[in-house]
Amino acid sequence: MIVKQVLKEDVLTLPEVKNILDNIREEREAEGKELGYELRKAISHAESFSKISPEKSRELVNELLKLEKMKPEIAIRIADVLPLSNDEIRTIYAKERYTLSEEELKQILELVVKFE
Repeated sequence: MIVKQVLKEDVLTLPEVKNILDNIREEREAEGKELGYELRKAISHAESFSKISPEKSRELVNELLKLEKMKPEIAIRIADVLPLSNDEIRTIYAKERYTLSEEELKQILELVVKFE
């Protein structure tokens, strides 16, 4: 498929992507169209790694964005991975130029556990 123009660009969590892909699959099945290889693989990936509902993932992102040192991209990554240890969170922050304190790590973990 050739894309002529990008109309809108949003950063989505994996559960939100799964929801969109499920809607596309239902539309294609209703029309009697076959799913392409890439679409089947994308749906399979989203189903395998999506852990919570789209609503909960968006709520988690919104709560994470209220924290200091939180960027939208990192909040999305945390909502996708749902880290359960300080080391997992540090891995997500590995490319950043700052490190998190134990208190900041604890806040993030509390939010993740709350929405899990």
